[in-house]
Amino acid sequence: MAKDLPTKADVVIVGGGIAGCSIAYHLTKIGLSDVVLLERKQLTSGTTWHAAGLVGQLRANRNMTELAKYTAELFNNLEEETGQATGLRVRGSVSLALHEERFTELKRGASMASNFGLEVNVIRPEEAAERWPGLNVEDAVGGVYLPADGQCNPIDTCLALAKGARMGGAKIFENTLVTKIIKEGGKAVGVMTEQGELRANTVVIAGGMWSRDLAAQVGANVPLHAAEHFYIVTEPMAEMNSNFPVLRVPDECAYYKEDAGKLMLGCFEPIAKPWGMDGIDPEFEFTSLQEDFDHFEPILEMALNRYPALADAGISLFFNGPESFTPDDRYMIGETPEVENLFVASGFNSIGIQSSGGVGKVVADWIRDRKPPMDLADVDIKRMMPFQSNKNYLHDRTVETLGLLYAMHWPYYQNTTARNARHTALHDRIDAAGAWWSETAGWERPAFFVPEGEDFEIEYSYGRQNWWKYVDAECKNMMENVALFDQSPFPKFLLQGKDSCTVLNRIMCNNVNTEIGKTVYTQMLNEHGGIEADVTVIRLDTNEFMIVTAGAAQTRDFSWIKKHIPEDAHAFLTDITSGLPMIGLMGPKSRALLEKLTGADLSNEAFPFGTNQELEIGYARVRLNRLTYVGELGWELYVPAEFAKQVYDMIVTAGKEFGLGHAGYFAMNACRSEKGYRHWGHDIAGEDTPVEAGLAFACDFEKEGGFIGKEAVLAQKEKCVPCKRLVQIQLEDDSETAPLMYHEEPIYRNGEIVGSITSGTWGHRINKSIGMGYIHSDDKVTKDWIETGDFEIEIAWEKHKAKVQLAPWYDPKGERIKA
Repeated sequence: MAKDLPTKADVVIVGGGIAGCSIAYHLTKIGLSDVVLLERKQLTSGTTWHAAGLVGQLRANRNMTELAKYTAELFNNLEEETGQATGLRVRGSVSLALHEERFTELKRGASMASNFGLEVNVIRPEEAAERWPGLNVEDAVGGVYLPADGQCNPIDTCLALAKGARMGGAKIFENTLVTKIIKEGGKAVGVMTEQGELRANTVVIAGGMWSRDLAAQVGANVPLHAAEHFYIVTEPMAEMNSNFPVLRVPDECAYYKEDAGKLMLGCFEPIAKPWGMDGIDPEFEFTSLQEDFDHFEPILEMALNRYPALADAGISLFFNGPESFTPDDRYMIGETPEVENLFVASGFNSIGIQSSGGVGKVVADWIRDRKPPMDLADVDIKRMMPFQSNKNYLHDRTVETLGLLYAMHWPYYQNTTARNARHTALHDRIDAAGAWWSETAGWERPAFFVPEGEDFEIEYSYGRQNWWKYVDAECKNMMENVALFDQSPFPKFLLQGKDSCTVLNRIMCNNVNTEIGKTVYTQMLNEHGGIEADVTVIRLDTNEFMIVTAGAAQTRDFSWIKKHIPEDAHAFLTDITSGLPMIGLMGPKSRALLEKLTGADLSNEAFPFGTNQELEIGYARVRLNRLTYVGELGWELYVPAEFAKQVYDMIVTAGKEFGLGHAGYFAMNACRSEKGYRHWGHDIAGEDTPVEAGLAFACDFEKEGGFIGKEAVLAQKEKCVPCKRLVQIQLEDDSETAPLMYHEEPIYRNGEIVGSITSGTWGHRINKSIGMGYIHSDDKVTKDWIETGDFEIEIAWEKHKAKVQLAPWYDPKGERIKA
């Protein structure tokens, strides 16, 4: 086979698991047949061969669910197309809850499923037992049944995709080890194999557990780590038959499925066993790991109680095999930000089979068009930070991430492993002030502050969590006095050069060609007018701009800007986040406090909203930017790192006179929601336009040179009113037991689903349960259409009356921020 290896191809795929074969299959379906797939051993021999083969469809949001639904549809037709069986059997799935909070979680998921077009039933424990005869449900409180879920044979399905790829013209070479990616001029141009060099326009790493190390050779960041995954298979059991649905009992970390008259019992235990820390042998093939019955025994003990027939069954196989996990339990696809033309499809966190069809389709389209075919930010490789490929970090986080698949998916949940990776310059000061720490992109950020002398241990729930009173106090104090936020994790980029203004004005939809000292709120759009980022731009000098964006978007936004700087432009982008801490001072007394500290006039006339100045505090020169993300009079202070503690200490000392209090990111989120400020990744993303999001005011359609996406946004704007609008939502129930909206709850108008929640929380300044969400109409979503409708929000399978409007609930005229 070595003599047949070509020297050139359009696309070369490294890895012959189900993801790689699916990408090859889908590339041929869109007319890209010059495809070569290279597998170091045999197809499926890494992880695919020992996968459980579960084909579930409900995921955390609509687009991920659509990809899973597509996978199920593809598997259903693949055998007819290729003649290769997939073993797909649509039996449905049951998830069983053993306590009320889990049942709430399942019912919230059921509401999402119905909104996404999936058939779903909330069932009583007895109904679960009817579908799984012999199941002990004495301590169960309820469950959810999804009839369209199923299972397949992973090896057969992968071979069917491979056969389909070959039928479309792709070439597949087994026993062909790729030793390195070839990079020239910052671009992937091929691979080196033991049989020679193969040049290609595009390289795709779909190498499972080996992907991290292969990518690292050319400086690409693919953070994943293998972990041991356990299951047993029994001898044939008379009780088992092909009608049994897949059963999940997440409170016992277990899943069950019938397999040819046998029972497979697998688990996602809370404390996992990372594997392969010192590298994985390329000779590893169809290999299981050492048995560890002691590790699996607690799962088995619970299973013997849950399904008593298991006690009389013999065990024919005790299996332990490695699977790849990522730091956030979401897979990674797309073009790497570090190396052009290098794509990734790896880190599937035990959902590789059910994800493979959709992943293959969107990655193939992404390769052809050099842009994602839909909003895939949740799984885009560019969400990852470079430090996350650190082996020690990955090892420590993997201990937790495997178990999180079946753990409670609490709102505001904070990882407990691999913490304290990134500290701001003010960390020790903020910690001494009583911070309870949350984590985003590795940054330790204060979620809220616990008063001195109080013991606190978080108690998660879907209702008001036990930190609620602290956040309430922070919001109220900010409304009356002044609050200090450590906003240092907000990424800050510096663009310099004689072409910087022209380049940035093309990338940003608003006009950044303003006078020096102006701050511009704007978005970066794609060609379809979708919002790729939500940023502020500060003009520091004629040829110097600072761009400030959201904490989790650091890699992504830097990459987007850099990618859109023309090669011949005199414009240079630098990430200055670490060197420039940021302190927010927000509230009606912020002006008086800062005037005392700076000795400057900060009145509206001397320091208007949306401007910035460099002033002195102590021995430091500090850039004050009059802007707010919480809807109060306030300033952002950009302080060189070496002066940050001194400036902070002066603020805290002087602030006592003005009622200064600390505030965390939970308060920030609540306040920005009251004010209707959008959060990228939730309320706005790549499929939402400024017109739909109510942000058309931030687009300058008259500026010289236009901007990316202008034509698409202008065409929509000229229609006057779109068929989709972001609205503000408030539940009529304002009691202490009022339910909270978080994400993807269905929105009903006059009894019909018209949209879903993008983000929700409790508004502490208005004492209401609030959220934002997009609503849709076949015609136009007008103010009158909104006002004449009766709205309800479905939360955990129950509907709640709601008020809906376009304007924010708090200070809709913006009088407080411009006071």
